[in-house]
Amino acid sequence: MSRRWITERRREPYHRMAKEQGYRSRAAFKLKQLNSRFGFLDGARYVLDMGAAPGGWLQVAREVVGDRGLVVGVDLESVKPLGLNNVMTIVGDVTDGETLKQIIRLFPGKVDVVLSDLAPNVSGVWDVDHLRQIDLSRIALMLSEKLLKPEGWFVVKVFQGFEYNMFLEEVKSTFSFVKVVKPKASRKASAEIYLVAGNLRNFRK
Repeated sequence: MSRRWITERRREPYHRMAKEQGYRSRAAFKLKQLNSRFGFLDGARYVLDMGAAPGGWLQVAREVVGDRGLVVGVDLESVKPLGLNNVMTIVGDVTDGETLKQIIRLFPGKVDVVLSDLAPNVSGVWDVDHLRQIDLSRIALMLSEKLLKPEGWFVVKVFQGFEYNMFLEEVKSTFSFVKVVKPKASRKASAEIYLVAGNLRNFRK
């Protein structure tokens, strides 16, 4: 990690805002901006956050859900306790069937929102990193079909690249509402983009 990268990160406004407002990461503002536009967390009771560490999205989801629901985060890394009631975390791999069983056990039924900020460990080889990230996004899409209510929402980070358009069509074939958004809190140079999707076309009971 270079000194230049650390210096630029400290100067970055959303990084400063996250520290000042007590959020675990600058990514919290991405979710805030997306929800401000689409309102997918408004009125939600049950929220699943995949790729949850270090916990910024969990904090934002809990703020909106309040005391009445449940927010569950899943990540390969442990999330330092947030000190928030009705926020639970699982250390696990979303590609593992046992992790899915744990998720299902925690929720009393179908969930309102599935969030995916999943990303692979970056290798530095763009084509490889892009394919790995799209694979994770496809897994998140598959799980959203299993876990969501028919009117539920799916919000997923995607790396733009040669597989992006194909994945976008897969999301459109799964949900009747799909929007492509790059929140202001995303770095301009970043290849990440977010898909906000709602209303399952083929609901699974």
